[in-house]
Amino acid sequence: MHLKKYSVTSRTTISYERTSALPSAHIELDARAVIAPLRRRIFGSFVEHLGRCVYDGIYEPGHPSANEDGFRLDVVELVKELGSTTIRYPGGNFVSGFRWEDSVGPREKRPVRRDLAWHSLETNQVGLDEFAKWLKLTDSELMLAVNVATRGILPALDLLEYANHPGGTALSDLRIANGAREPHDVRMWCLGNEMDGSWQTGFMTAEDYGKIAARTAAAMKMADKDLELVVCGSSGSAISTFGDWERTVLEHSYDYVDYISCHAYYQELEGDLGSFLASAIDMDYFIDTVVATADHVGYKKRSSKKINVSFDEWNVWYLTEHKKAEETNDEWRYAPRQLEDVYTVADAVVVGNLLMTLLKHSDRVTSASLAQLVNVIAPIMTEPGGPAWRQTTFYPFSITSRLASGEVIRPIIHAPEYDTAQHGQASLVDAVATVDEQRAAVFLVNRHLTEPTHVTIDLRSLGCSRVAEAVTLSDSDVHAKNTIDDQNRVTPIANASAVLAEGVLTIELPPVSWSAIALD
Repeated sequence: MHLKKYSVTSRTTISYERTSALPSAHIELDARAVIAPLRRRIFGSFVEHLGRCVYDGIYEPGHPSANEDGFRLDVVELVKELGSTTIRYPGGNFVSGFRWEDSVGPREKRPVRRDLAWHSLETNQVGLDEFAKWLKLTDSELMLAVNVATRGILPALDLLEYANHPGGTALSDLRIANGAREPHDVRMWCLGNEMDGSWQTGFMTAEDYGKIAARTAAAMKMADKDLELVVCGSSGSAISTFGDWERTVLEHSYDYVDYISCHAYYQELEGDLGSFLASAIDMDYFIDTVVATADHVGYKKRSSKKINVSFDEWNVWYLTEHKKAEETNDEWRYAPRQLEDVYTVADAVVVGNLLMTLLKHSDRVTSASLAQLVNVIAPIMTEPGGPAWRQTTFYPFSITSRLASGEVIRPIIHAPEYDTAQHGQASLVDAVATVDEQRAAVFLVNRHLTEPTHVTIDLRSLGCSRVAEAVTLSDSDVHAKNTIDDQNRVTPIANASAVLAEGVLTIELPPVSWSAIALD
């Protein structure tokens, strides 16, 4: 299989000249093969008090674009373009040592604290009330994490009263006195973070965590029975307690919580790009295992209730390199540069594929958070006093959030497979689709390292009449990046090969690429 010529004819089109057969795949889409309605909370993100995510990221009072509250409006516009719907806050590992009371009230009276999780100093200049203001600018919903690791039930109830009670109680009146007259009305609450991890301040066994999570959840629902509570699942599918952790925690907390969390990060290891491009296989296994474990506990309890999944941390993260770099040291610094991965084309293709996998599980994964939002393993980067720009990973997320709507359709994919060292056999092409009364959208990846792949998609069941948009993210250099000096080195471009005729769409996908097609 050879390709005589692959060329980018301009910054807006992709074209091919074929001399022999390309690798090929066929996809069938049936309007009846509905997985579930699209859940907008799947397009969530994550802001943690870590590195420059908050300070110099979303908040920089001296910046030319900052508003009266110190928030960078250039970042706000990028967050709105990204299409994030729910923001998990304020951690992450940070939350396990956090005293929420430090972050409210007059700023000049807020204490500076040491953050043991990331070995830095926290000024508390941005807290719950300020962040709630920022959320209104970005049209996002707050998912709030409470510290059950080192604090417990009463502080969680106090935070709930401060955040949600209308007025007439000590803490709701304190919020009003602090300038937030209306309650924040937080619906989703995380009961701690990664409590299975020895890196977590106050980490626990599954037995101990399950008991404290159950008691905290029960108490919070005494205050508001309609809260949506997320109990901590495993921090990754490779954790030795994976599966057993979920079972034990849910045996204690099943009756009181609504979600169990999943966290997963991926990276290219030792130049094994083929395995890296198939990372979604691990995410798929992770979700299926957690759902099966949760349902097992439900069956044991003879419960008709279903526990859903909040995949509230997921991304590409080059953790191995950060550990080698020893970014933390004996100094206690304010907002140090930490975990500032600069992402490649290949990273963006994997992020797009992971998001496709979340969509495929939207019957049970009803909330997710790309970790994180700004500067720290993030789709958006900023420079103090300078610009804000889009990383390569920005585009698959923003385009999927914009185009996906209605119901998620499970595709039938016929494609060649290849061997991977980490995940066994992997399909060369992966896909998912959404459809509503006006529009269908198809999202695809080509994992072939060197060759374009010719794809045909049977859309006759969906009644599509016209290609409204077809874009592809790829580059001749799969490790190309967007940097402060070349912020638009990698951008999606129109794929002119997309043709719809008699209900069948044909498209040619470049090697190591992510694509999106919108059809009327």
